[in-house]
Amino acid sequence: MKKCELKLYRGYANPNEMVVFGHAFRRYPSAKDLYDRKGFKYINSILQLFTIKTIANARVILKFGDIKVETRTLKDGFFEFNLPLQQPLDCGWHNYEVCFEDEVDGEKHSFSRKGELLVPYEGAYSIISDIDDTFLISYSGHLLKKLYVMLTKNVESRMPFEDVVKHYRLLSFAGREKSDTEGNTFFFVSSSEWNLYEFIVRFTHYNGLPKAVLKLKSVKDSLGDFLMTGRGSHDHKERKIRNIIKFYPHLKFILLGDDSQRDPHIYEVICKTFPMSIRAVYIRQTESSPKQVITQHMETISGLGVDTCYFRHSSEAILHSVKVGIITQDQVMDFERKEAELHIQ
Repeated sequence: MKKCELKLYRGYANPNEMVVFGHAFRRYPSAKDLYDRKGFKYINSILQLFTIKTIANARVILKFGDIKVETRTLKDGFFEFNLPLQQPLDCGWHNYEVCFEDEVDGEKHSFSRKGELLVPYEGAYSIISDIDDTFLISYSGHLLKKLYVMLTKNVESRMPFEDVVKHYRLLSFAGREKSDTEGNTFFFVSSSEWNLYEFIVRFTHYNGLPKAVLKLKSVKDSLGDFLMTGRGSHDHKERKIRNIIKFYPHLKFILLGDDSQRDPHIYEVICKTFPMSIRAVYIRQTESSPKQVITQHMETISGLGVDTCYFRHSSEAILHSVKVGIITQDQVMDFERKEAELHIQ
């Protein structure tokens, strides 16, 4: 366990403002302890993630170009910088730095960590996706099974749904003529807690999912909280999605979720609030049969002029994306050709 640590998350910017955020922790397990273990050692690693302690009112300093500004962490150790930009940044990823300068338990600490922030490329779409049971098989509707999977399967053992990586990578170039340079922006907005940030980042990278900005739920710090991971209120998801859409009023959005929790209801509210901003809504069917209430949500959304797809398998979602013109058949064929070449090599 590291005695004192900063965790910086991927931030984002528009032409006028940048947003970066993170947590200050009193103790935090090292990456090796978290992700290289198996069996009981891995179970212990996951439990360590939910017994981390945050630092309230800690002094943190953001450094970015000519910007240097200080703030203090909130009660749960979270901090966020919302800062105006003097001039727009180039599209793509940019590095930023945050310094920790404070005294903890009578000992002075001074260190810095680097993070990244994204400026979306012009045009096309931005994709907002849930995580659990949307692209990561999690069994959110079955608490004991979900906890068992979390405790026994590490990053390399957890599985995405079949063809979901293909769909997301195709969506990353939806509406674009080129598919080998700039891509669409992804936001993963989930009720998973910030405790699981590094796990999710490693899972998405390991499985070839597009690089994304993550917006998660408040950090937890007890084993009792672990038993309720991902559950409780999902109101924060609606709030965070609203903020993203307001932050990028010029972008069109594609929303992806599943029917195990509140995604369809939240997405219906979002579509009613931003009827000109949403291009399509995709909801994964997690049980053997579709749910009538979800079908009703999708019919309401469709009535607003938004393309919808309530699907069991990602291959169906891909076919729908082609049918409604979000992606092209040529993009699908190009993707499959490149994948075949990689397998041959």
